[in-house]
Amino acid sequence: MKKKISKKLFHKYRLIILNEDTFEEKLAFKLTRLNVFVLFSISSIALVGFTILLIAFTPLREYIPGYSSTALKKQAVALNFKTDSLQQIITYNDQYYTSIRKVLKGEVSTVKFNRDSIIEAANKETGEIDLSASKADSILRAKVDKEDKYNLFETAKSKTNFVLFPPVNGEISEQYNPEKKHYAVDIVVAKNTPIKATADGTVIFAEWTAETGFVILIEHSHGLLSVYKHNTTLTKTQGDLVKAGEVIATSGNTGDLSTGPHLHFELWSDGYSVNPTNFIDFKK
Repeated sequence: MKKKISKKLFHKYRLIILNEDTFEEKLAFKLTRLNVFVLFSISSIALVGFTILLIAFTPLREYIPGYSSTALKKQAVALNFKTDSLQQIITYNDQYYTSIRKVLKGEVSTVKFNRDSIIEAANKETGEIDLSASKADSILRAKVDKEDKYNLFETAKSKTNFVLFPPVNGEISEQYNPEKKHYAVDIVVAKNTPIKATADGTVIFAEWTAETGFVILIEHSHGLLSVYKHNTTLTKTQGDLVKAGEVIATSGNTGDLSTGPHLHFELWSDGYSVNPTNFIDFKK
């Protein structure tokens, strides 16, 4: 049996290539079944290896199910970084809006210091201290107070180019009084009177609150915020850009804390409340 298989494997054959017209012999090969088998096996292995290399090291692998695209990987990494950055921005915005809500609700804490006790404690440690102002110091203080009386902003450029317009005109029913936590002025106006933006800015809050009705808050340049409360309607939404003098709401008597048609107007500079009457004339 083995001899028959060996004989078949090593039996020689002749492969001849002839010219069909002249029957002239062009090529001739001596072959055995073993040679054909070995040649076919080597060719198959080489073809499979070449295919594997072609798929593994060329972009063709992206078209085979199970392989991920390089471009998609780069996009995924970029989106991951953007998502992380946006998450940080959202966290900062949440903290910012939480602070604004406290301002709108009047939840501003104040700290009082006992000046006399501080002076007495300092005198005990260092001896008697003369804290009275000298004549030159008093003159300088009076000059600075006079210059800064109507100065809401620090730079000279801001003083000349930034102007605040009255949101409405009318009589003031309640003055600015931080001791009573009234960080605003109340201006008496007829119902549905147009409320105008005091300066150019961006609307960062425009919602209904139970205590103060429809409220709109605008962020201006130089760290200035303006707040308008007890409105009947709002004509702007959060994110809108407004110009000075542009109508943003209509006055009303909304909210539990309102006692009649009026505008509750606040000004905040770098997180500190300021008296609006120092910079705006509300009279007609």
